[in-house]
Amino acid sequence: MFTEPAFQDPKLCRTLLARLNHVLDGRALRFMEVCGTHTVAIFQSGLATLLPPFITHLSGPGCPVCVTHDTEIALILDLAGREDVILATFGDMLRVPGPDGKSLKHARAEGARIEIVYSPLDAVNLADKNPDAVVVFPGIGFETTAPTVAAALLTARQKKLNNFSVLSLHKLVPPALRALLADTPNSEAHIDAFLLPGHVSTVIGLAPYGFLAEQHHVPAVVGGFEAGDILLALCLMGEQLRDNKPTVRNAYPRAVNDSGNPRARALMEQVFMPVDALWRGMGNIPESGLALRPEYADMDAAKRFQTTLVEYPPPKGCRCGDVLKGRISPPACPLFDKKCTPASPVGPCMVSTEGSCAAWHKYAEHE
Repeated sequence: MFTEPAFQDPKLCRTLLARLNHVLDGRALRFMEVCGTHTVAIFQSGLATLLPPFITHLSGPGCPVCVTHDTEIALILDLAGREDVILATFGDMLRVPGPDGKSLKHARAEGARIEIVYSPLDAVNLADKNPDAVVVFPGIGFETTAPTVAAALLTARQKKLNNFSVLSLHKLVPPALRALLADTPNSEAHIDAFLLPGHVSTVIGLAPYGFLAEQHHVPAVVGGFEAGDILLALCLMGEQLRDNKPTVRNAYPRAVNDSGNPRARALMEQVFMPVDALWRGMGNIPESGLALRPEYADMDAAKRFQTTLVEYPPPKGCRCGDVLKGRISPPACPLFDKKCTPASPVGPCMVSTEGSCAAWHKYAEHE
Protein backbone atom coordinates (compact mmCIF):
# COMPACT_ATOMS: atom_id res chain seq x y z
CA MET A 1 0.00 0.00 0.00
CA PHE A 2 1.46 3.38 -1.06
CA THR A 3 0.83 5.97 1.66
CA GLU A 4 1.10 9.72 1.51
CA PRO A 5 1.13 11.78 4.73
CA ALA A 6 -1.03 14.48 3.15
CA PHE A 7 -3.92 12.04 2.79
CA GLN A 8 -3.78 11.33 6.51
CA ASP A 9 -4.03 15.02 7.41
CA PRO A 10 -7.21 15.72 9.44
CA LYS A 11 -7.44 19.21 7.94
CA LEU A 12 -7.48 17.79 4.41
CA CYS A 13 -10.11 15.25 5.45
CA ARG A 14 -12.33 17.99 6.89
CA THR A 15 -11.96 19.97 3.65
CA LEU A 16 -12.86 16.95 1.53
CA LEU A 17 -15.80 16.09 3.77
CA ALA A 18 -17.15 19.64 3.34
CA ARG A 19 -16.62 19.37 -0.43
CA LEU A 20 -18.50 16.07 -0.45
CA ASN A 21 -21.44 17.55 1.44
CA HIS A 22 -21.52 20.51 -0.94
CA VAL A 23 -21.36 18.34 -4.06
CA LEU A 24 -24.10 15.97 -2.98
CA ASP A 25 -26.24 18.65 -1.31
CA GLY A 26 -28.30 16.00 0.44
CA ARG A 27 -28.52 13.69 -2.57
CA ALA A 28 -28.35 10.01 -1.64
CA LEU A 29 -25.20 8.12 -2.63
CA ARG A 30 -24.97 4.34 -2.31
CA PHE A 31 -21.41 3.36 -3.13
CA MET A 32 -19.86 -0.09 -3.06
CA GLU A 33 -16.21 -0.83 -2.47
CA VAL A 34 -14.85 -4.10 -3.84
CA CYS A 35 -11.61 -4.39 -1.90
CA GLY A 36 -11.12 -5.95 1.50
CA THR A 37 -8.49 -3.36 2.39
CA HIS A 38 -11.03 -0.60 1.70
CA THR A 39 -13.53 -2.40 3.92
CA VAL A 40 -11.14 -2.29 6.87
CA ALA A 41 -9.85 1.22 6.07
CA ILE A 42 -13.34 2.74 6.07
CA PHE A 43 -14.08 1.35 9.52
CA GLN A 44 -10.58 1.73 10.98
CA SER A 45 -10.32 5.39 9.98
CA GLY A 46 -13.73 6.23 11.45
CA LEU A 47 -15.18 7.23 8.07
CA ALA A 48 -18.11 4.90 8.59
CA THR A 49 -19.33 7.18 11.38
CA LEU A 50 -18.22 10.50 9.82
CA LEU A 51 -20.02 10.18 6.50
CA PRO A 52 -23.36 12.01 6.31
CA PRO A 53 -26.48 9.84 6.70
CA PHE A 54 -27.46 10.16 3.04
CA ILE A 55 -24.30 8.24 2.04
CA THR A 56 -24.58 4.45 2.29
CA HIS A 57 -21.47 2.28 2.25
CA LEU A 58 -21.94 -1.18 0.74
CA SER A 59 -19.17 -3.73 1.09
CA GLY A 60 -18.89 -5.92 -2.00
CA PRO A 61 -17.06 -9.09 -3.03
CA GLY A 62 -13.58 -7.73 -2.42
CA CYS A 63 -12.29 -10.24 0.12
CA PRO A 64 -10.58 -13.12 -1.74
CA VAL A 65 -11.05 -15.60 1.10
CA CYS A 66 -14.71 -14.63 1.50
CA VAL A 67 -15.66 -15.15 -2.16
CA THR A 68 -14.09 -18.61 -2.30
CA HIS A 69 -17.02 -20.96 -2.77
CA ASP A 70 -17.92 -23.76 -0.32
CA THR A 71 -17.32 -26.23 -3.14
CA GLU A 72 -13.77 -24.92 -3.54
CA ILE A 73 -13.13 -25.05 0.20
CA ALA A 74 -14.27 -28.69 0.17
CA LEU A 75 -11.81 -29.41 -2.66
CA ILE A 76 -8.93 -27.81 -0.72
CA LEU A 77 -9.82 -29.94 2.33
CA ASP A 78 -9.95 -33.06 0.16
CA LEU A 79 -6.45 -32.44 -1.18
CA ALA A 80 -5.12 -31.60 2.29
CA GLY A 81 -6.32 -34.97 3.56
CA ARG A 82 -4.30 -37.01 1.06
CA GLU A 83 -1.29 -38.87 2.39
CA ASP A 84 1.14 -37.80 -0.31
CA VAL A 85 0.27 -34.08 -0.16
CA ILE A 86 1.69 -31.09 1.67
CA LEU A 87 -0.79 -28.24 1.41
CA ALA A 88 0.98 -24.87 1.44
CA THR A 89 -1.42 -22.02 2.09
CA PHE A 90 -1.77 -18.50 3.43
CA GLY A 91 -2.70 -18.31 7.10
CA ASP A 92 -6.12 -16.72 6.62
CA MET A 93 -7.34 -19.87 4.85
CA LEU A 94 -6.63 -22.04 7.88
CA ARG A 95 -9.85 -21.28 9.74
CA VAL A 96 -12.37 -21.07 6.88
CA PRO A 97 -15.07 -23.67 7.63
CA GLY A 98 -15.84 -26.30 5.03
CA PRO A 99 -19.30 -27.72 4.29
CA ASP A 100 -19.17 -29.95 7.38
CA GLY A 101 -17.96 -27.13 9.62
CA LYS A 102 -14.38 -28.42 9.74
CA SER A 103 -11.47 -26.33 8.53
CA LEU A 104 -7.82 -26.79 7.55
CA LYS A 105 -7.02 -26.15 11.21
CA HIS A 106 -9.02 -29.25 12.12
CA ALA A 107 -7.41 -31.22 9.30
CA ARG A 108 -3.94 -30.31 10.55
CA ALA A 109 -4.87 -31.39 14.08
CA GLU A 110 -5.93 -34.74 12.60
CA GLY A 111 -2.55 -35.22 10.94
CA ALA A 112 -2.76 -33.50 7.56
CA ARG A 113 0.50 -31.95 6.37
CA ILE A 114 -0.41 -28.27 6.13
CA GLU A 115 2.18 -25.50 6.05
CA ILE A 116 1.56 -21.76 6.28
CA VAL A 117 3.51 -19.76 3.71
CA TYR A 118 3.84 -16.04 3.11
CA SER A 119 4.32 -16.14 -0.65
CA PRO A 120 3.89 -18.64 -3.50
CA LEU A 121 7.69 -18.85 -3.77
CA ASP A 122 7.76 -20.20 -0.20
CA ALA A 123 5.64 -23.07 -1.48
CA VAL A 124 8.14 -23.70 -4.30
CA ASN A 125 10.95 -23.86 -1.74
CA LEU A 126 8.87 -26.27 0.31
CA ALA A 127 8.59 -28.57 -2.72
CA ASP A 128 12.35 -28.34 -3.23
CA LYS A 129 12.95 -29.49 0.36
CA ASN A 130 10.32 -32.25 0.34
CA PRO A 131 10.81 -34.38 -2.79
CA ASP A 132 8.87 -37.23 -1.15
CA ALA A 133 5.58 -35.30 -1.29
CA VAL A 134 3.51 -33.24 -3.72
CA VAL A 135 3.21 -29.65 -2.56
CA VAL A 136 -0.15 -28.15 -3.48
CA PHE A 137 -0.61 -24.39 -3.33
CA PRO A 138 -4.25 -23.15 -3.50
CA GLY A 139 -4.25 -20.06 -5.72
CA ILE A 140 -6.66 -17.79 -3.86
CA GLY A 141 -7.06 -14.14 -4.76
CA PHE A 142 -7.68 -11.65 -7.53
CA GLU A 143 -5.55 -10.15 -10.31
CA THR A 144 -3.16 -8.85 -7.65
CA THR A 145 -1.88 -12.27 -6.61
CA ALA A 146 -2.23 -14.20 -9.88
CA PRO A 147 1.05 -12.86 -11.38
CA THR A 148 3.03 -13.95 -8.30
CA VAL A 149 1.53 -17.44 -8.55
CA ALA A 150 2.40 -17.51 -12.25
CA ALA A 151 5.98 -16.56 -11.37
CA ALA A 152 6.10 -19.36 -8.80
CA LEU A 153 4.95 -21.90 -11.39
CA LEU A 154 7.59 -20.75 -13.87
CA THR A 155 10.25 -20.92 -11.14
CA ALA A 156 9.22 -24.47 -10.22
CA ARG A 157 9.38 -25.50 -13.88
CA GLN A 158 12.80 -23.92 -14.26
CA LYS A 159 13.98 -25.90 -11.23
CA LYS A 160 12.36 -29.05 -12.68
CA LEU A 161 10.31 -29.58 -9.53
CA ASN A 162 7.80 -32.20 -10.61
CA ASN A 163 6.23 -32.23 -7.13
CA PHE A 164 4.84 -28.68 -7.17
CA SER A 165 1.21 -28.08 -8.13
CA VAL A 166 -1.25 -25.19 -8.02
CA LEU A 167 -4.99 -25.44 -7.45
CA SER A 168 -6.06 -22.31 -9.30
CA LEU A 169 -9.10 -20.71 -7.68
CA HIS A 170 -8.25 -17.17 -8.74
CA LYS A 171 -11.08 -14.72 -9.39
CA LEU A 172 -11.30 -11.72 -11.74
CA VAL A 173 -12.92 -8.52 -10.44
CA PRO A 174 -14.52 -6.90 -13.57
CA PRO A 175 -16.80 -9.88 -14.40
CA ALA A 176 -18.05 -9.88 -10.79
CA LEU A 177 -18.95 -6.18 -11.05
CA ARG A 178 -20.85 -6.92 -14.27
CA ALA A 179 -22.74 -9.70 -12.48
CA LEU A 180 -23.55 -7.41 -9.56
CA LEU A 181 -25.07 -4.79 -11.83
CA ALA A 182 -27.03 -7.41 -13.73
CA ASP A 183 -28.43 -8.57 -10.39
CA THR A 184 -29.14 -5.09 -9.04
CA PRO A 185 -32.67 -4.53 -10.48
CA ASN A 186 -33.90 -7.57 -8.55
CA SER A 187 -31.99 -6.96 -5.34
CA GLU A 188 -31.96 -4.64 -2.37
CA ALA A 189 -28.45 -3.41 -3.24
CA HIS A 190 -28.96 -0.51 -5.66
CA ILE A 191 -25.46 0.73 -6.48
CA ASP A 192 -24.90 4.37 -7.49
CA ALA A 193 -21.11 4.18 -7.81
CA PHE A 194 -18.11 1.91 -7.27
CA LEU A 195 -14.96 2.55 -5.25
CA LEU A 196 -12.59 0.40 -7.30
CA PRO A 197 -9.79 -1.67 -5.75
CA GLY A 198 -6.41 0.03 -5.70
CA HIS A 199 -4.36 -3.17 -5.52
CA VAL A 200 -6.11 -4.93 -8.42
CA SER A 201 -5.97 -1.76 -10.50
CA THR A 202 -2.17 -1.59 -10.22
CA VAL A 203 -2.20 -4.67 -12.45
CA ILE A 204 -5.19 -4.23 -14.79
CA GLY A 205 -5.40 -0.41 -15.01
CA LEU A 206 -8.65 1.40 -15.86
CA ALA A 207 -9.73 -0.01 -19.24
CA PRO A 208 -11.35 -3.26 -17.95
CA TYR A 209 -13.78 -1.18 -15.88
CA GLY A 210 -14.94 0.91 -18.84
CA PHE A 211 -18.24 -0.96 -19.20
CA LEU A 212 -19.39 0.39 -15.82
CA ALA A 213 -19.77 3.92 -17.17
CA GLU A 214 -20.31 3.13 -20.85
CA GLN A 215 -22.97 0.42 -20.52
CA HIS A 216 -24.41 0.91 -17.03
CA HIS A 217 -23.84 4.67 -16.54
CA VAL A 218 -22.33 4.03 -13.12
CA PRO A 219 -19.42 6.21 -11.94
CA ALA A 220 -16.32 4.31 -10.81
CA VAL A 221 -13.22 5.66 -9.08
CA VAL A 222 -9.98 3.87 -8.22
CA GLY A 223 -9.06 4.95 -4.71
CA GLY A 224 -6.25 4.61 -2.22
CA PHE A 225 -6.57 3.52 1.38
CA GLU A 226 -6.05 6.58 3.57
CA ALA A 227 -9.10 8.49 4.79
CA GLY A 228 -8.27 11.36 2.42
CA ASP A 229 -7.96 8.97 -0.52
CA ILE A 230 -11.41 7.55 0.10
CA LEU A 231 -13.02 10.95 0.63
CA LEU A 232 -11.46 12.26 -2.58
CA ALA A 233 -12.85 9.25 -4.46
CA LEU A 234 -16.30 9.90 -3.00
CA CYS A 235 -16.12 13.55 -4.07
CA LEU A 236 -15.31 12.49 -7.64
CA MET A 237 -18.23 10.04 -7.61
CA GLY A 238 -20.55 12.76 -6.34
CA GLU A 239 -19.45 15.20 -9.04
CA GLN A 240 -20.07 12.63 -11.77
CA LEU A 241 -23.55 11.94 -10.40
CA ARG A 242 -24.31 15.66 -10.07
CA ASP A 243 -23.20 16.37 -13.63
CA ASN A 244 -24.67 13.14 -15.01
CA LYS A 245 -21.30 12.33 -16.60
CA PRO A 246 -20.27 8.88 -15.37
CA THR A 247 -16.75 7.78 -16.14
CA VAL A 248 -13.88 5.75 -14.71
CA ARG A 249 -11.39 7.91 -12.81
CA ASN A 250 -8.05 7.25 -11.15
CA ALA A 251 -7.79 8.98 -7.77
CA TYR A 252 -4.76 6.93 -6.75
CA PRO A 253 -2.09 7.93 -9.31
CA ARG A 254 0.79 7.62 -6.85
CA ALA A 255 0.31 3.82 -7.02
CA VAL A 256 -1.90 3.10 -10.04
CA ASN A 257 -0.96 3.76 -13.63
CA ASP A 258 -3.98 4.19 -15.91
CA SER A 259 -2.63 1.39 -18.11
CA GLY A 260 -1.82 -0.86 -15.16
CA ASN A 261 1.22 -3.14 -15.21
CA PRO A 262 1.67 -4.73 -18.67
CA ARG A 263 4.50 -7.01 -17.48
CA ALA A 264 2.40 -8.44 -14.66
CA ARG A 265 -0.52 -9.01 -17.03
CA ALA A 266 1.74 -10.69 -19.59
CA LEU A 267 3.04 -13.04 -16.90
CA MET A 268 -0.49 -13.85 -15.78
CA GLU A 269 -1.68 -14.43 -19.35
CA GLN A 270 1.29 -16.66 -20.11
CA VAL A 271 0.26 -19.15 -17.42
CA PHE A 272 -3.51 -18.68 -16.96
CA MET A 273 -6.62 -18.49 -19.13
CA PRO A 274 -10.10 -17.18 -18.22
CA VAL A 275 -12.75 -19.74 -17.23
CA ASP A 276 -16.16 -19.72 -15.59
CA ALA A 277 -15.87 -19.68 -11.81
CA LEU A 278 -18.01 -20.12 -8.71
CA TRP A 279 -18.35 -17.18 -6.31
CA ARG A 280 -19.82 -17.42 -2.84
CA GLY A 281 -23.31 -15.95 -2.92
CA MET A 282 -23.11 -15.15 -6.63
CA GLY A 283 -22.95 -18.59 -8.21
CA ASN A 284 -21.26 -19.27 -11.51
CA ILE A 285 -19.99 -16.14 -13.27
CA PRO A 286 -18.78 -16.53 -16.87
CA GLU A 287 -15.03 -16.06 -17.44
CA SER A 288 -14.50 -14.74 -13.91
CA GLY A 289 -11.81 -17.22 -12.91
CA LEU A 290 -8.37 -18.34 -14.02
CA ALA A 291 -7.30 -21.88 -14.90
CA LEU A 292 -3.85 -23.10 -15.87
CA ARG A 293 -3.26 -23.25 -19.60
CA PRO A 294 -2.95 -26.75 -21.16
CA GLU A 295 0.84 -26.48 -21.39
CA TYR A 296 0.94 -26.33 -17.57
CA ALA A 297 -1.47 -29.23 -17.05
CA ASP A 298 1.24 -31.28 -15.31
CA MET A 299 1.32 -28.60 -12.57
CA ASP A 300 -2.46 -28.38 -12.22
CA ALA A 301 -3.44 -29.98 -8.89
CA ALA A 302 -7.04 -30.54 -10.03
CA LYS A 303 -5.85 -32.57 -13.03
CA ARG A 304 -3.03 -34.27 -11.17
CA PHE A 305 -5.38 -35.68 -8.54
CA GLN A 306 -8.36 -36.02 -10.91
CA THR A 307 -10.63 -34.06 -8.59
CA THR A 308 -14.22 -33.09 -9.27
CA LEU A 309 -16.23 -30.23 -7.85
CA VAL A 310 -19.21 -31.32 -5.75
CA GLU A 311 -21.54 -28.40 -5.08
CA TYR A 312 -22.50 -27.81 -1.45
CA PRO A 313 -25.10 -25.45 0.01
CA PRO A 314 -23.88 -22.58 2.24
CA PRO A 315 -23.82 -23.13 6.02
CA LYS A 316 -27.32 -23.08 7.46
CA GLY A 317 -28.33 -19.57 8.50
CA CYS A 318 -25.13 -17.94 7.17
CA ARG A 319 -25.77 -14.91 4.94
CA CYS A 320 -22.20 -14.27 3.81
CA GLY A 321 -23.41 -14.33 0.22
CA ASP A 322 -25.89 -11.52 0.82
CA VAL A 323 -23.23 -9.50 2.64
CA LEU A 324 -20.86 -9.89 -0.31
CA LYS A 325 -23.53 -8.64 -2.72
CA GLY A 326 -24.34 -5.61 -0.54
CA ARG A 327 -27.88 -6.83 0.08
CA ILE A 328 -27.47 -6.71 3.87
CA SER A 329 -24.98 -5.38 6.39
CA PRO A 330 -23.40 -8.00 8.67
CA PRO A 331 -25.61 -7.31 11.74
CA ALA A 332 -28.64 -8.31 9.66
CA CYS A 333 -27.34 -11.89 9.53
CA PRO A 334 -29.05 -13.91 12.28
CA LEU A 335 -25.74 -15.59 13.19
CA PHE A 336 -23.68 -12.39 13.47
CA ASP A 337 -22.01 -12.06 16.89
CA LYS A 338 -24.16 -14.91 18.16
CA LYS A 339 -23.32 -18.29 16.73
CA CYS A 340 -20.78 -16.69 14.36
CA THR A 341 -17.87 -14.87 16.03
CA PRO A 342 -14.16 -14.49 15.21
CA ALA A 343 -13.40 -17.19 17.81
CA SER A 344 -15.96 -19.56 16.28
CA PRO A 345 -16.72 -18.46 12.69
CA VAL A 346 -19.50 -20.01 10.65
CA GLY A 347 -18.77 -18.12 7.43
CA PRO A 348 -15.55 -16.77 5.87
CA CYS A 349 -16.65 -13.12 6.17
CA MET A 350 -15.95 -13.47 9.91
CA VAL A 351 -12.66 -15.33 9.36
CA SER A 352 -10.61 -13.10 7.10
CA THR A 353 -9.17 -9.87 8.44
CA GLU A 354 -10.56 -8.29 5.25
CA GLY A 355 -14.05 -9.73 5.73
CA SER A 356 -16.99 -7.39 6.23
CA CYS A 357 -18.30 -9.29 9.25
CA ALA A 358 -14.88 -9.23 10.93
CA ALA A 359 -14.60 -5.47 10.29
CA TRP A 360 -18.08 -4.81 11.71
CA HIS A 361 -17.29 -6.95 14.74
CA LYS A 362 -14.01 -5.16 15.43
CA TYR A 363 -14.80 -1.56 14.58
CA ALA A 364 -18.49 -0.82 14.10
CA GLU A 365 -21.00 0.17 16.74
CA HIS A 366 -23.81 -2.32 16.71
CA GLU A 367 -26.31 -3.89 19.05
